[in-house]
Amino acid sequence: MSQRSGGAWQSVDVAGKTCDVFEPSRRGPFALLHLHGVGMETLAGNAVWTELLEQRGLACVCPHGKRSWWTNRICREFDERLTAERHVLDNVLPFIRDRWGVAPPAIGLAGISMGGQGALRLAMKHARIFPVVAAVSAAIDYQNWYGEGMTIDEMYPDREAVRQDTATLHVHPLNWPRQMLFAIDPTDEAWFDGNRRLHEKLAALGIPHEHDLTTQAGGHSWDYFNSMARRVIEFVSRGLETESRRLRTDEPG
Repeated sequence: MSQRSGGAWQSVDVAGKTCDVFEPSRRGPFALLHLHGVGMETLAGNAVWTELLEQRGLACVCPHGKRSWWTNRICREFDERLTAERHVLDNVLPFIRDRWGVAPPAIGLAGISMGGQGALRLAMKHARIFPVVAAVSAAIDYQNWYGEGMTIDEMYPDREAVRQDTATLHVHPLNWPRQMLFAIDPTDEAWFDGNRRLHEKLAALGIPHEHDLTTQAGGHSWDYFNSMARRVIEFVSRGLETESRRLRTDEPG
């Protein structure tokens, strides 16, 4: 592991898996866990996201998950025995706690594309651990890629099994992340409908959330991802502050 330096990215080993870690020069009380897309590009070295993390004093960890889709199923490309979901819960969260003394619910969850759906899916399943979640261009209906030679062909027996494991199907009417944002460019034809359907389901259930299904800034590309960076970082920071105040209010006097 390289020597620590404020405001810089490092590559570190967490339970035998690589994570990109950003430590701001003046760290605040919260951290961000960010999940990458199918192209496996993390936020490391991205000037737009890095500047915003530094401004907010937000420590960030970007685990490398291969094309696991961040599910609780074995993806041999990632690991023969360990699922990406268990790696996040059992290894990455303890790493954040040990390094910075930050533990849920003071850890925001975010992701882009494959990582966006992974973030939403994890937050739907573990809302108490991740009450603050933000997704950009979330690849929610990833069952549409079944049969196209992707890793999901080995992870699931059929397309319907994939659909049943999507974030939308993990929505629980009584247990959901209290601070939720997702955004997608309306020209992103591959993934727009899944985001729209998730919004419609949440609205029908009366589950509060923020969404942006109208802003155009380059489709499914880093132009769009970067255009949403400020909104995501500000949303996560504000949400973590809200949850922190909630905890203090709920504590017995």
